[in-house]
Amino acid sequence: MSVREGSLEAPTRHPIDWKNPEFYDEEKCFKELERIFDICHGCRRCVSLCKSFPTLFDLVDGGKTGEVDGVARQDYWKVVDHCYLCDLCYMTKCPYVPPHQWNVDYPHTMLRAKAIKFRQGGVDAGAKFLASTDVHGQFAGIPIVTQVANAVSHTRPARAALEKALHVDRHAWLPSLATRRFRSAAPKSGELPVRDGERTPGKVAVYATCYVNYNEPGIGLDLLKVLKHNDIPYVVVSKEKCCGMPKLELGDLESVDAGKRANIPVLAKYAREGWAIVSPVPSCTLMFKQEIPLMYPDEAEVQAVKEAMWDPFEYLAARRRDGLLKTEFPQPLGKVSYHVPCHQRVQNIGRKTEELLKMIPGTTVHTNERCSGHAGTYGVKKPTHEAAMQIGKPLFKRMAEHPQGGAPDYVSSDCALAGHHIGQGFDVNALGSPQLQHPLTLLRIAYGLE
Repeated sequence: MSVREGSLEAPTRHPIDWKNPEFYDEEKCFKELERIFDICHGCRRCVSLCKSFPTLFDLVDGGKTGEVDGVARQDYWKVVDHCYLCDLCYMTKCPYVPPHQWNVDYPHTMLRAKAIKFRQGGVDAGAKFLASTDVHGQFAGIPIVTQVANAVSHTRPARAALEKALHVDRHAWLPSLATRRFRSAAPKSGELPVRDGERTPGKVAVYATCYVNYNEPGIGLDLLKVLKHNDIPYVVVSKEKCCGMPKLELGDLESVDAGKRANIPVLAKYAREGWAIVSPVPSCTLMFKQEIPLMYPDEAEVQAVKEAMWDPFEYLAARRRDGLLKTEFPQPLGKVSYHVPCHQRVQNIGRKTEELLKMIPGTTVHTNERCSGHAGTYGVKKPTHEAAMQIGKPLFKRMAEHPQGGAPDYVSSDCALAGHHIGQGFDVNALGSPQLQHPLTLLRIAYGLE
């Protein structure tokens, strides 16, 4: 059979059978891991994507037989622990994904293993706390508490304590808590006449996300300013919980389910009323577009939310195609080094952010698609921070150098966490002038909005 046979069709995804007791059968999971590992060992096409594949291949090459049967099954967990569910292997590299008869789904097999490990108590309290964004985010916006927490989390003794207690690497960048949450700082709605397009709903419901709400509300506020400037009515979703991606990465599927039960009834109402639901964090958007729908393939409300969910630049690009986006940009941006996050790439929407930024006069966009290595909590944990920095090293080098020569004026990523990880990967100050700004902020600047 040729390598490409059966792989010319678009990849299809099978539902995640997480409610089936057999899903948590370790022996059956290991048997499937062994089958997939054997295929991956024979191909090795994904060796440069992350640390998971090199770990597997090193185990195979260092084993007694030079094949997967020479790898101790307990060592499979080393491979699993380095998978952060970016989905790039499935969506961009692997020729054996369904509808190919070999039916390789590497990330969701890793998810199954993670779920077994979580259920067996193999995830420590520190990792659970890091993934509980709604818990530590509750301190945001409380003046004295926020100031103290931010000051303490950036001191050496406190970072040493965090490393010991929560296994957060003392050298990893950590976000600060916002002094005022997005949901309290944002106007709740922008009342304007609804102008429907051919492809896009003419009104937007903003799902803020934990990160924007608790850490960088400016990203959400800039989104609202861009919507208002383009005469697009909006509302901030009435209430929300974490999308569940941090819990998914741990294999904590019960917590993903709890978040789904809180979010979907609220979001489904907006979907039924014809709103475009826009999420400014790619991982959160992907949860509602892919992971939750695959966990609940038969629930109509889940599928309705999937169809209504948009990446912000995907939405704005569609409004442009409808002739309803303002394209006068009085403020040039100069040289922009732009990063496409993995969780945006696998949404199959194309380079919509790049498309809009390139419309701005006096702006040259240098686009980079390599993984930053941050990958949610992977980039801040003591056991994996160094690996995360190593994964991002080729990207850091490319982002620091602009093809037009010298340092860029702006460094930007649709994933704010990846952006900060990239910023940590090279000394921005040493480069001279680059500013780290989210693409929505760049668009707001280009429009000349305050």
